[in-house]
Amino acid sequence: MTVSETEPRPGALNRPWSVWAAVGIGAVLFFGALLGFVVLPAVQGAEGGVSTWLAICRAVGVAPGSPAHPQPGTFAKPQPVSLVAWTPKVINALEAGAPPKSVQTSAMICAACHGENGISPDPEWPNLAGQSAFAIYKELNDFKSGARSSAQMTPIAQGLTEEQMIELARYFSNFARGTLDAQAGQISSGTQNLVLSGNTAKRLPACNACHGNRAGGPVETPTLTAQHREYLEAQLQAFASGTRHNDIYRRMRNVAHELTPEEMKALAEYYSSAKLPPQAAAR
Repeated sequence: MTVSETEPRPGALNRPWSVWAAVGIGAVLFFGALLGFVVLPAVQGAEGGVSTWLAICRAVGVAPGSPAHPQPGTFAKPQPVSLVAWTPKVINALEAGAPPKSVQTSAMICAACHGENGISPDPEWPNLAGQSAFAIYKELNDFKSGARSSAQMTPIAQGLTEEQMIELARYFSNFARGTLDAQAGQISSGTQNLVLSGNTAKRLPACNACHGNRAGGPVETPTLTAQHREYLEAQLQAFASGTRHNDIYRRMRNVAHELTPEEMKALAEYYSSAKLPPQAAAR
């Protein structure tokens, strides 16, 4: 008998320890999983009013929610956002210039509130003169889709076709065009900062960052110059409260939420006091 036949093979002495180590690690993993995914979720679920099976499913990750608490219900009313789409077709149509004369008949319906030349006689309704075709079209589109609600405008917009909304937007955008840079008289330093610089403490951008002339803001940015004070203040309040929510990416809701009632009033007075420049004659 040779020595190699009597001596144990390399590693043979360590094999029992390897087996016991594997068994030990497996046992730890098993009892850890049992404790973490079964025992604790079952106990916590019982205390939180969640069934054992649902608590285990939540702990494993196959069901949403915490294993220890019932899933909170939500009663929030869904709010549609703007569905306007700036496709090349829409952009080209809005930039086509003056609309056909046939649209004037339809525009008379709008003129009852917004004036024949886009200057509303009632401060409750906005002036359309000075607005771009993009701004007018977006609001009509939002009224039609339900993203913006109005007892007066919603049924009117819902009765318009896509072509009619584009033609009306082009029609009213051809009246007096005002500069977006308001030139008002007296203005407080606080209001001037909001208009020109914003408020870094509140993380507010300058109003003119979007509403200023050639500011490069969103294409649907409305003109604020010479708009009715009552209308401007009401819209800021509506954005702040969330009752108006057709601003894309919550731009205006985030801004208005940080404004005080006094700041809203001051901004509305500032922009409403600005007059259209002489060259902005009706055409």
